[in-house]
Amino acid sequence: MEFKVNSGVWGTMFGVPAIVADNFLKLASAEQIKVLLYVLRHSGNMCSDEEIAVNTGTTPAQVSDAMLFWQQANVLSPQQVSAVGMSTQPSIMQSPAAQTGSIVQPTAPGISAQPEIIRDEPSAEVELPKRQNYSGSEIANIMSNSEDIAELFKIAESMLGTLRNNQMNSLIWMYDYLGLKKEVILTLTAYCIKIDKTNPAYIEKIACSWAENDINSLAAAQEEVQRLSSANDYMEKGYTPVDWTFSTMPSEQWKNDLGSALTTYAADQTDANWKLVQNAFVDGWAKEAAAATK
Repeated sequence: MEFKVNSGVWGTMFGVPAIVADNFLKLASAEQIKVLLYVLRHSGNMCSDEEIAVNTGTTPAQVSDAMLFWQQANVLSPQQVSAVGMSTQPSIMQSPAAQTGSIVQPTAPGISAQPEIIRDEPSAEVELPKRQNYSGSEIANIMSNSEDIAELFKIAESMLGTLRNNQMNSLIWMYDYLGLKKEVILTLTAYCIKIDKTNPAYIEKIACSWAENDINSLAAAQEEVQRLSSANDYMEKGYTPVDWTFSTMPSEQWKNDLGSALTTYAADQTDANWKLVQNAFVDGWAKEAAAATK
């Protein structure tokens, strides 16, 4: 039987990314499709999980799972948290922003330059642990025994195109050997696509760095991508990156707290924000030292 679209009921229209119809009609569940359609229809509006659930006949838990699925598929990505602390509605097809890991130098009151600290990407000298190279039949067997790997491949393929053997081996290695969650691997993949560096070796180097720094949740991965993105933005404005190295420092947390304070100051160069930098450096170091002596 043939059908035609009744254009008389169209009225106001909204768009659906072609990738959804091309790649996800079989992969996505009914609840995931309904949630996506609702979000697309109300793009730009503040929508809670409860509101979406009521209007789509799903549960808040199903809404949360669906939003995570579409983020992993690189169809949705959360916008930054607003000033009142509430997340705005995810935007459509917004890949995680590209970043580089460096320190960028803004101008401080009475000081010629103070660095904004961004966690470094791994250098070219990083030596990666050796991984096993699986054959096509072995990869097929792994997929049949792991739903996570199968889903990881499907979503990665929607982002990268048909996967080559070395790409599939790389994904398996990051998941099995490094222990990264599939949503973290997909966030990293989307970042590398954004900066046009999709060579498996490059992705693996960053993956190693993330594993070493315990960046293994969707929130942590997105925060790291945003951190790296800020560095790129500043360098495009003409700031000079410098190495972020200390012969001695109390902890990685101290480094990250100082980096966050410097990021805040770089965005809004006030005396109050510079005081946050001083406190993070001096008081943070003192706090870490006191804790170490207990």
